[in-house]
Amino acid sequence: MQRALELAALGMCTTTPNPRVGCVIVRDGNVIGEGFHERAGDAHAEVNALADAARRGEVVQGATLYVTLEPCNHHGRTPPCVDAVLAAAISRVVAAGADPHSQAGSGAARLRAAGITVDLGLYGDEARELNIGFFSRLERARPWVRSKVAASLDGRTALLDGQSQWITGPDARADGHAWRARACAILTGIGTVLQDDPQLDVRAVSTSRQPRRVIVDRHAQTPATARVLAGDGALIVTAGERNPAWPSAVEVLTLPDGGGHIDLPRMLTELAQREINELHVEAGAKLNGALLDAGLVDELLLYLAPAILGDPARGMFVRATALQSLAARSEFAWHDVQRIGGDLRIIARPVAGSGRH
Repeated sequence: MQRALELAALGMCTTTPNPRVGCVIVRDGNVIGEGFHERAGDAHAEVNALADAARRGEVVQGATLYVTLEPCNHHGRTPPCVDAVLAAAISRVVAAGADPHSQAGSGAARLRAAGITVDLGLYGDEARELNIGFFSRLERARPWVRSKVAASLDGRTALLDGQSQWITGPDARADGHAWRARACAILTGIGTVLQDDPQLDVRAVSTSRQPRRVIVDRHAQTPATARVLAGDGALIVTAGERNPAWPSAVEVLTLPDGGGHIDLPRMLTELAQREINELHVEAGAKLNGALLDAGLVDELLLYLAPAILGDPARGMFVRATALQSLAARSEFAWHDVQRIGGDLRIIARPVAGSGRH
């Protein structure tokens, strides 16, 4: 299963909106076939592993199949993987986790009904982490929201006039692009667009796919010449009318919340309906704060540089109202801490029940 997880990770940046899945077929303790799912529309991991065994001249009848997600039992872009497993006469299937589709468990049930031994749960936590956005979209009808922030040791993201290039070093910036590459979409706000004119694409690492670009712009102020609108894939979320100057390729969502702002929870629902699994946020303190206030931040991806900017440099989050007590704070738990070049990368997740989460 560890090898299957390694294989699944090979599809980290390409499988969206499908899950990252790896598969290993074993007979008498020897690997006789392996494969992974690379992209939507292509063969799934089980089918690729069976094909690999055939190329090796191996007989799979009676073998054990290890896979990081329960074999699917529904028609999508490809036929159900259960059909291929049954046809191959595999004797045992070991799956890390259950398929979160509405037909969850039906794949395992069908295999068991055919006399195949099915075990679920081996390295289940690791497999879920690999597909945290896929599970979020299927189970919660919203993407996994990862907010990326680069800051100084005292939590400052830019000077008062907006200068922020570069607080962190090249290694941290490249690592940030790797996180962009695995995401389905990158979200920013109008303030960042007007201040920095970002491209919001993946450049520092190799990728065969660019994420969608999503701009929160309630007053439709994004310039038609903004670099973020170049090419296909841009989506602007407003609280009012579409800007007639925008290119026709730009998709617009009008989602007012009744108070002149954008309905952020509904925005996430709309993005999930567009098969966005992981939403990578690179925004300013106002949008970061609004997402935090709404309890919509699932994970912080924080890069800390060994430097101090001090007041009145800009902070990471602007809350809608000042906290009246420390008990109302939003608490996070460390998920991972690593040194990246000369900077520190911290991944933290909200503690249930703290603040507004």
